[in-house]
Amino acid sequence: MTRNLAEEISSLVSSGWRLIAFESFEEERALRILERVAGRHRRELLTWSVAAGLGDSGKGSGSLEEGLRALEQREEPGIFALLDAHFATGDPAAVRRLRDMLPVLAQRKQCVVILGPLVDLPLELSREAGRASLPLPGTEELRRLFGRAIDVSKNPEQAQALDACVRGALGLTAAESLRVLRRSVALAGGVNDETVSRVVGEKRQALQRTPALSFHDSKQDLGDVGGLGELKRWLRERQKAFGDEALEFGLPAPRGLLLLGVQGCGKSLSAKAVAREWQFPLLRLDLAAVFSGNSASPEAAIREAVAVAESIAPAVLWVDEIEKGFATSETDSHGVRVLGSFLTWMAEKTAPVFVVATANDVANLPPELLRRGRFDELFFVDLPTEEERQEILGIHIAARGRDPKQFDLAGLAASSERLSGAELEQVVGAGLYSAFAAHRDLQDNDIANAISESVPLYDTYEDRVKELRAWAQTRTRSASLDAKMAELFD
Repeated sequence: MTRNLAEEISSLVSSGWRLIAFESFEEERALRILERVAGRHRRELLTWSVAAGLGDSGKGSGSLEEGLRALEQREEPGIFALLDAHFATGDPAAVRRLRDMLPVLAQRKQCVVILGPLVDLPLELSREAGRASLPLPGTEELRRLFGRAIDVSKNPEQAQALDACVRGALGLTAAESLRVLRRSVALAGGVNDETVSRVVGEKRQALQRTPALSFHDSKQDLGDVGGLGELKRWLRERQKAFGDEALEFGLPAPRGLLLLGVQGCGKSLSAKAVAREWQFPLLRLDLAAVFSGNSASPEAAIREAVAVAESIAPAVLWVDEIEKGFATSETDSHGVRVLGSFLTWMAEKTAPVFVVATANDVANLPPELLRRGRFDELFFVDLPTEEERQEILGIHIAARGRDPKQFDLAGLAASSERLSGAELEQVVGAGLYSAFAAHRDLQDNDIANAISESVPLYDTYEDRVKELRAWAQTRTRSASLDAKMAELFD
């Protein structure tokens, strides 16, 4: 991947681009690429920073404008990497000086590269700059990196464990990966199965520094989701669509789905269950964290999260309550660009990252999200039918060590028509508390009493639920096998 990127930047230099915006969180790795590019063009690579100035001379420190003054004095061909200069591109004097320098740069065979995590150029320079971005290291690059760090060529078992370490380190930068590997090898006393477990554990801790993204472990697969038969069928049909055989057949990789519906009816559970069913890592994108003050820039946060997801693909990216995240963005000056960047990525992504987004309120959904091409399908998740309630009650009773066949599931389901899946889980738990207090095992009456004492969410938000159903009836696909939208409550 880095070789291709070096060729891409080299082609920009050959084509006469005098200004390049190079985005990367890995400064050292990016500079090594620029060194290769400079070598190909027989040019010197010089770096500038506001603290150190230009190269070893120290000239031009203090401000970007002073750095550009120092650069103007050099007439030799070269590539000049301005480190973190994006912080100063809001200075009108520096922007004007850089614009004035562009014709001179072309004559001298010089090129300025603005290098940083997020290079957001002002309008005056945006049409003058070529763009490049450095992705996180992939499998082959990490394999070469780990192979140079630890020689396991004479031990097949260690070679196999090291290869598993490579897969476990995906999603980290090159420097982070090496640090994680060396620490794990030292703690495990060599390259073995324990090393692999430690690499994965260390990666989870390292990725906590990515505020918008987190790993989730799910022990539940689609068999643990009650009802939603049509959604399950759709997902299982696409489970094998990520392999080489599907690619040769001409199948496009599944992009993702949007689950819209009533709260507590299994949308988030389904997202987690997909990852378990498909044996994919599960990543949760927290849009609230993207727009919080904890991230230097919302655009940088979303790009970093997307880069991590792509680097460990195939993966499931779960975006919970997506409408709330982008509703927050409307009050932020960066919101429109972040939404546009995310939607563009969803439409154009080639990495096998399956996006599962959930939403409870269509009123706050950006209409751009609903356009075909973003998601493969929009499913509506309604309150469970009577048959689905039987299945859900049976799942939760079995999860608590009881035999569902010993209970009157049909009768309990018939008496709980307004309850959501989450509320059915709660009534089973409440029944267990009653049985425990009475010093006996769980009985039908315990659950039935809990059902009668429950106040369904539907009763509180009846109008909102009906509005949601009316909107979804002609715009979405039912997640249940029964495609008719049941008019349960006239």
